[in-house]
This record gives sequence, structure tokens and C-alpha cells, in this order.
Amino acid sequence: MAQPLNDFSRLCVHSQTTKPWDIDQCISEYSKAGIQKISIWRHLLENKDLNIVKSKLEQYNLEVISLVRGGFFPNTSKEKREQALIENIDALYEAQAIGAPLLVLVCGADPKQSLKKNREQITSAIKTLIPIAEQTGVRMAIEPLHPMYAGDKSAVTTLEEANTLAEIINSSWVGVAVDVYHVWWDQYLEQQIKRCGKNNHLFAFHVCDWLVPTNHMLTDRGLMGEGCIELKKIRSWVEEAGFYGAIEVEVFSERHWNSNQKQYLEKIKKAYLSAT
Repeated sequence: MAQPLNDFSRLCVHSQTTKPWDIDQCISEYSKAGIQKISIWRHLLENKDLNIVKSKLEQYNLEVISLVRGGFFPNTSKEKREQALIENIDALYEAQAIGAPLLVLVCGADPKQSLKKNREQITSAIKTLIPIAEQTGVRMAIEPLHPMYAGDKSAVTTLEEANTLAEIINSSWVGVAVDVYHVWWDQYLEQQIKRCGKNNHLFAFHVCDWLVPTNHMLTDRGLMGEGCIELKKIRSWVEEAGFYGAIEVEVFSERHWNSNQKQYLEKIKKAYLSAT
């Protein structure tokens, strides 16, 4: 579906997309560019007064879509697993403080133990966090990552796995985030997006593009339209599943980070209208 001319009402930009900017620059510059939504990465909130951050967001009329990121639950060490829970509880309260209704979970993995054990620990940890999610009013979205990250970043590597995990947990506070960078290759993607819709747990939709060749698997993502992902098709599946929330631009790119960030925002807006 083509975007109506100059309609940026659903456009959200992740603060990590414009990595050179601090939180104050992200807020002010996104607003000046006519971008009304932001997803904030937690490291930008370190040593910040969250009341002041929230006030600035309100001053610039910027809606927070999500806080990124929680997770990283599994570990062979019980002490480290308990510390991860504390970090995620802190993240839920941070999200509440800045008005973010969603915490995105990169679930984590410990290469010293089996994927099965990692997934068991992920399931247990998310279940433990549900009372805090209810208390803060912040939902949690499980984001499956590309299988290349299965060793250390996430034992949840397909949308099917994320759907199954959300169904096992069976809470209205837990759903999934569909990031095209991680799932575009999946031959069952359409069916699994439909499954999200059927269960009402599609909480977030992230976009960027996959470059060919890709020079770095983490920091060489493309801006929408620069690569080979069928973004419009995937967006149509997401909307057929009933999701009409924010379309979140999440691009990790040394190439774009080294460019003029104000000009880059204009490229993001153009790509959002033409390629998604």
C-alpha cells in the first residue's frame, strides 16, 4: 500500500537509527522534521532525569512507541539471571516513567548451554515479569532475531518460535515484534504474521532493508528501498493481521551514521513514503 502524500502519522524512528545524536537532539530534531513518534534506546536515558525527558517529549509533542531494549535473560549463572531480571524490572519502570507503552525484548542466549535451556530460561523470566508489566502498564514484545544471532543475542530466531513462546506464556501483556531485518527470509512469514493477528499479540513492526552484499551483519542495514526485502508485501500482511500501529524505522548503519543526520532524516521520510 502506497503512503498518502506527506502522511507521516505512523512513522516512528528509533533513536539508534540516528546514533550520533543524544536523546535531546533526537527529540528536538525528529519533531522539527515532522516525525511524531520515537522509540528510545535505554542507553540514552542513563544518568538522565526521566521526568525531564518526559517533559521534553511532551513539549515537542512526540509520542513514545517503545523502550528498547529489555531481555538478555539466559545465563548459566543464577546470579546473572537474577541480575537480568532486575535490569528488566528497571526497564519496565523506565518505560512507565517516559510514557512508553511497550518494552521490546531481545531475549538473549548463553553459548555455554543448549538452545533448549536458553529458551526455558527466557520463558521463565518473562513469566516472572508479568506482574511488573501489569503494575507499570507496559507490555512486552518478544523480538525474534535472525538465526546468525542464536549463539549469544537470542535463542528465539523465528517468528514461529516467538509466536509459540507468546502462546505458552498466554498473557495479554506479552506479544511479539516483527522486525523485517530478522524475519524477511522466512518462507512461513505470511502464515506466522496471520497467527500473530489471530492471537492479538502483534505489538510492533520494525522496518529497514537487507543490502546485497552486506558488509557487516550488525551495522550495515539499508534504508527502506536500498535492499532486497519485499517491504510493501510484508506491510500488507501485517495490516491484514490487524496491525495499524507505528511503522518503526530501525536502521543500524555506519554509512548513514557517518552522514549528516538532518539530511538523513529527510531520506528516511522519503524512503518511508516510497518503499513501505
